[in-house]
Amino acid sequence: MFKNKIILITGGTGSWGNETVLQLLKYNPKEIRIYSRGEFAQVTMQRKFNDKRLKFIIGDVRDLEALKSVCIGVNIIIHLAALKHVPICEQYPNEAVKTNIIGTQNLIEAAISNKVDKVIDVSTDKACGANNLYGMTKAVGEKLILNANNRSSTKFVVIRGGNVLGSNGSVVPLFIKQLKDGKNLTITDANMTRYFLTLPEAIKLLFTAIESDLYNCIFVMKMPSFKIIDIAKVLIEQYANNRDVFIDFTGIRPGEKIHEILVSQAESIMTYVYNKNYYVISYDKLNLRKTDFLEYASNTYIFSEDDIKKLLTKGGYL
Repeated sequence: MFKNKIILITGGTGSWGNETVLQLLKYNPKEIRIYSRGEFAQVTMQRKFNDKRLKFIIGDVRDLEALKSVCIGVNIIIHLAALKHVPICEQYPNEAVKTNIIGTQNLIEAAISNKVDKVIDVSTDKACGANNLYGMTKAVGEKLILNANNRSSTKFVVIRGGNVLGSNGSVVPLFIKQLKDGKNLTITDANMTRYFLTLPEAIKLLFTAIESDLYNCIFVMKMPSFKIIDIAKVLIEQYANNRDVFIDFTGIRPGEKIHEILVSQAESIMTYVYNKNYYVISYDKLNLRKTDFLEYASNTYIFSEDDIKKLLTKGGYL
């Protein structure tokens, strides 16, 4: 699927991008283009990989002409570029719209004009039943990506994931830093639950969507969900060094949810079992078994503290 292909990754210098490149290089692609705004992050990543197959390009998805240029000859696009932090998007809504909506539409136009084979949009559980601007912009992005299938031979598909363990802004590194600094932990709400997956699992979901013959659909991973307070307890046990640690409940921030949703009630009627690891939401009728849940939310199946320990061990945090 990737051998001798030219692959473009927008916003490719973050944790998702680094792991994606690491996995892609095993398949011997012809070239991987990393398109992003951050000069320092690009230099750091270039030194880390030191691979001639990587081409680093400074640019912004808000710039349509630059995107059209960088898409010349590209076979596959992985769209990671986005403003992702909920409070930042709440504070600067116009900036979130420019990157997450207009930037996505620009990517669609660039892909179609260059006859790219396939485009994968990496979305988020916050796009489902969105109540914050970040989620709303990603939900609009999903709609734009899926609708683009009606306009050309380029195949457009979405993957919708939960929180990636240890990614930029993730709660786990934050808790560990607070504990190592001798501080108390801050949690917004004692009942808050979240989906978590490791970076290799996230990339496996990405590759599954790329390799599949399906398009005009949203791939969703079956993933574990945990109470944030249970994650805090496990990390206190590991990192507090027998120090008494208190948990400060700060209250829900603007745009936050107590529980996240990966498949809404409206979407469940068009959701299929792709295999034992994935669901697929499709507006087209598929020759697959329909799911039997009304909603797939993070408070439906909450895993135990022992499961948290296994996940954190897998992620290299215990």
